[in-house]
Amino acid sequence: MIRVVALLAAILASVGLAACGGDGAEPGAPQGATLVLDFQPNAVHAGIYAALAEGYYRDEGVDLDVQQPSASTDAPKLLAAGRAQFAILDIHDLAIARERGLEVVGVMPIVQLPLAAVIARDRAEVHTPADLAGKTVGVTGLPSDDAVLDSVLAAGGVDPSSVHRVTIGFNAVADLRAGKLDAATAFWNAEGVTLERDGVPIREFRVNRYGAPRYPELVLCTTAKLARQDPALVKSVREATAKGYLIAAHDPSRALSSLLGDTTGLDPDEQRSELHELDSAAAFVPAGRFLPAPLIKWSRWEVAHGIVDSRPSLRAFGLQPDIRVLGG
Repeated sequence: MIRVVALLAAILASVGLAACGGDGAEPGAPQGATLVLDFQPNAVHAGIYAALAEGYYRDEGVDLDVQQPSASTDAPKLLAAGRAQFAILDIHDLAIARERGLEVVGVMPIVQLPLAAVIARDRAEVHTPADLAGKTVGVTGLPSDDAVLDSVLAAGGVDPSSVHRVTIGFNAVADLRAGKLDAATAFWNAEGVTLERDGVPIREFRVNRYGAPRYPELVLCTTAKLARQDPALVKSVREATAKGYLIAAHDPSRALSSLLGDTTGLDPDEQRSELHELDSAAAFVPAGRFLPAPLIKWSRWEVAHGIVDSRPSLRAFGLQPDIRVLGG
């Protein structure tokens, strides 16, 4: 899955997202709002589509328009410009956006654990991260991917400089399938599923098992301004979305049907496999609630691996920081 990352060149006009709100609406009409996904619709978004299908947003008085981003959408800037009220961001992009002065805040986790992994193409040759020493490993070029690779290697007792690191962009599936790489950073719930379906005998090293905490990879976000000015809207979208992810966690076939029924071009079997992987890892549990302890550990990991310079505050996730704990 090609990640849509923050802090790329903004093309606000070409996205064509109009600011939505209650102005001019008839009394009692649902309040309009736009949600920009992080990528094209897929299994990780099943809870959102379940909430749409079940009418949870309408029940909360919200007419939610879910938009697929373009490949170069700068989601934090879309939020800051008021061209969208909500967006799904990678947690690292949220941290970077805040460090660069954009007042973006997390509303709720979409998933409760990292989706990033180092994926080796031959499980008969690579059993542990130590077996990657001296091998060629692809990374996208994003700082978070280098952090994932370094974390996995260090936790496995390998000097990160001992691998031949090459920047491949978002070609992990094609390059691993073709044997151009020994391993690559990728998402286990997407690229990992695709490679297994293609018959590639992969071995995954999920970063939360190798040095990283169980942080929420994807986060539903809004602006601090909107959270202050319209907390009822933010609460309504959060609660409706959380209900959708309860379905994704406990009735995945129902959530999958909602996803497939409201989108086009998806392979049902592939999406079923992706959703099964997510549910097997309890990725949606607990639905809709940030857990402070993993976020505190993540903030330390984020700085230790150079993704940001200063530890993100729990206020980035709508939580009040415990100074004693954060300073411990």
